[in-house]
This record gives sequence, structure tokens and C-alpha cells, in this order.
Amino acid sequence: MTPDYDALIIGAGFAGMYMLHRLRQKRFSARVVEAGSGVGGTWYWNRYPGARCDVESVQYSYQFSPELEQEWEWSERYATQPEILRYANHVADRFDLRRDIQFDTRVTGATFDEGGNCWIVETDKGDRIVARFVITAMGCLSSPNTPRIPGLEDFEGPIYHTGNWPHEGVDFSGKTVGVIGTGSSAIQSIPIIARQARHLTVFQRTANYTVPAHNRPLDPDYVRRVKADYGVLRRRARTKPAGIDFDINYASAIETPEAERTRIFEQRWAYGGLGFMASFQDLLLNDDSNKTAAEFVKAKIREVVKDPAVAEILAPRNIIGCKRLCVDTGYWETFNRPNVTLVDISNGPIERVTPTGLRAKGQDYEFDCLVLATGFDAMTGALLKVDFRGRGDLPLRDKWRDGPRTYLGLTVVGFPNLFTITGPGSPSVLTNMLPSIEQHVDWIADCLDAMRSRNQAVIEPLPEAEEEWAGEVGRSANITLRSTCSSWYVGANIPGKPRVFMPYIGGFPAYIERCEQVVAEGYKGFALA
Repeated sequence: MTPDYDALIIGAGFAGMYMLHRLRQKRFSARVVEAGSGVGGTWYWNRYPGARCDVESVQYSYQFSPELEQEWEWSERYATQPEILRYANHVADRFDLRRDIQFDTRVTGATFDEGGNCWIVETDKGDRIVARFVITAMGCLSSPNTPRIPGLEDFEGPIYHTGNWPHEGVDFSGKTVGVIGTGSSAIQSIPIIARQARHLTVFQRTANYTVPAHNRPLDPDYVRRVKADYGVLRRRARTKPAGIDFDINYASAIETPEAERTRIFEQRWAYGGLGFMASFQDLLLNDDSNKTAAEFVKAKIREVVKDPAVAEILAPRNIIGCKRLCVDTGYWETFNRPNVTLVDISNGPIERVTPTGLRAKGQDYEFDCLVLATGFDAMTGALLKVDFRGRGDLPLRDKWRDGPRTYLGLTVVGFPNLFTITGPGSPSVLTNMLPSIEQHVDWIADCLDAMRSRNQAVIEPLPEAEEEWAGEVGRSANITLRSTCSSWYVGANIPGKPRVFMPYIGGFPAYIERCEQVVAEGYKGFALA
């Protein structure tokens, strides 16, 4: 079979766009297939009220082009979804990417042809595309999780999912609204919905920790200083575990005197953002240290929320940082509003959705609109929606029946010439996604270039390499407190999903070092032919 392209890329978010750009630079033919009508990935779909990034905008941006870094102007410390989407479109236009992207097309299946050493890819438009390599750029949080609540289809009003929001927006003015969920998208959207709605009822199963964003317009002097030597910021961030330039305090929280510990927490709180978890180096390693941070945040909730009973419902029971820490603007203050009701469903789930609302804990609630802020089938959801079939017609779903296993989060045994950008087993969601994406894309592009120079057509990880890496991912997770709770990191939000800690928690620098070592040792752990 003669391939139509050297590489078929699935997805036109930040990963897919940069992958296309790098393959063009190396003179590979490539095609991107994108389900949406435009670029942007998660920022194309997630248009719910208040959607914004929780990584500061000057860091949540591409670094492959110094010219792009200099010409683009971010307006806020934490960019909103519309601004990030404008940035994605600017990148697509600046590098003329759209001519190689097929929009409004969803890949439904991909089968590896062992005789021709290539992939046969099928789409919902009836396309049959042959490519030497398939590279997935489908995102870690791109498969919305719709909860299996009895009667959901009976609701007579509109139902909105934060992960697939109407592009024309939604006006809740004068409406009664029910929101199910209190994760990141809910924490961002609830304050805005509450300001519009006549009444808002929030159904909370699990309280989440959130820290203030203290968002503000970017100071022009600060931007000038960053742009004067952007490379220094990028190199510094590359040495940090999350790939974000946090100032990490390497002291122990529990060993620090209480007054000094409180002073440091207050200082981080006043600054805002995810850097709060870098207040002390052992917050995710020592349970007693973690409790000091958790109690500090709970005290903040009690300070803000006027009703003590509501404050206690909002106070999380698990450790801080075990689930993804949220960044908010006015979340807790929202529950002081007279038009907001919080319903605790931790000890009694929603019984059913009714035509006019829902029933929970024996009580009926009525509203005009229902918002599902119920997150995603993370890490593997989007990949398993495509019927990938490797050697011997093996479905990827069967291969991952007991949980995902990869080599470096990049490749899978039995699936030659398939690469997964920020796949399970890579740092991905525990890092700044943009540098993680660029590191993966650069690695893949260099790998294909090296294969071409050696006249090699097939690459596949060895079973023992995949097994060893899976062990390393598990060992790294078990060292930290993050593996001790039910979160989407382990698939706990999806009924029947295997409980496996999916991202690599060993840190961005350690991961980069391992990837570079694999290349230096002649792509150790891979079979090339």
C-alpha cells in the first residue's frame, strides 16, 4: 500500500498544530483530522462562563518561536477561553496550518496493516486514509463525562455540559438553574451563573479545594521584563517539577514554626494561583504537613462563607492537592448570595432527573436549565473512543482493559508507528501542558527524522520496556499522597474504569532526562525495523 501521508495527526489543538508545524519543518507529509470546526482543542469546546487557564498566560504559551513570543500580547494574568482561542487561531494563521487540517471530521477507527507497515484510518465522513504513522493529539481532558443519572433524558429544559458548551453562549438571566458538580469548571462558572440566574442550586458530591486567582490585567512593565529575556523564564520553568516557574520553598511545613508557616501560607494566598502548593516541599509527601495546608484553606472558607453550616459543607474532607487544585474568582463568596442554594449529596446521590428538575435525598428541586459540570473521562477517554487496532487486530480497548500501559506515555506495545502526545504514563496533566506538548512533539519529530535517515519504517516499544515504565509510573505515584484518594487521575469518576494512577508524577525534569537517555542509547526500549 502506498501511504497518502507520512503521518496522520488526530486533533488540531495545541498539540496537533505544533506537530503539523514540526513535521513540515522536517519535510514530512502530514494531515490533521479535527472533529471541530476550528482549531484550539480544549479551548474550542470549553466555552462555559468563566472558563480560563489556571497557568499564568505568559507561561501557558508556545516557546518554539521567539517571534511569536514577542508579537503576541496577553491581556490578563490568567487568560480567558476567548483569548486563548484567539491565540490558537493566530498561530494557525501565522504558520498557515489550516490548509493541512480537515475540520468537522471525526476519526472513528485506525487499523495497523502488518503487510504494508502502515495505518488505515477511517472517519465518520467515509474517508479511508493510509499513513505510515498515526499521532494522536486528542487531549487528556477532551471526552466529556455525562453521568448516568436515571431520567436524564426526561428533563424538558435545556441541558448543558461544561465540556461541550454552545458556541453562541447561554444567557441565564431570570432562569432557575441547577448545577451538578463542584470541580474546576463548576468553580469557574458558578459565580458567573449566580450573577445572572434568578436562582441557582448547586449539587455537591465532593467538596474541592480552591485557591484565589487574584487575576488582573498584565502590567506592561512586567510583560516587557519577561519578553526582554523570555528564554530565562522558559529554562527556569523546565527545571521545576510541574514545568511552571514556581518559587518552591524547600522547607518542611510540619518542621516550620507555626507562626512562620502561617506567614508563608498567607503570602502565597495573597499572591494566588497554583503556586500555593509550592509553599513547602513536602505538602504532597507528608500527611502531617499536608494537614497544615488543608486546615489553612478550610479556615479561609469559614472566614468567607457567612453560614457556618454551608461553610462546613464546602470544607473538603480529603487531603489538599490529592485532586487537582482549583483556581477561582469569588467562588466561596457566591454562597453568601440569597439566590444560591448548596445541596450536599455526599451521603445520598441524586435519585433521578425529573421533567422539571431532579430528586435528591427525598426532596424535589425544580429549575429551567440543568448544567452538568461533571468533568471528563480523563487521559484515556478520547483515545478509546477511536477503534484502534494493532497487531493481530488487537483492539486498544482490550489492551488497556486493566488500565493503560505505555512506554514513556508515547507508545504502546502491539501498536507500531502509533504515538500518543501527552498520553497516559507521561507528566501531561500534572504539568504546564504547553511545554509538555512541545517536548513530546519535538521527541516524535526527531524520532521520525532519525528513522528516515536510517531507512527504518517501523518503531514499536519492547514489552519489557513498557512493563518497566509502568512500574516506574506506579512507584512514583505511590511515593506521594496523590495516589491516596479517588480522583480522575485514577479514573474514579467513571463507573467501571480500572483504578490506575495514569499520569507520571516523577516531575518534568526527570521525565525529560529519561526521554533524552532513551535517544542517547539508540532508542533503548524500542524495536526498529
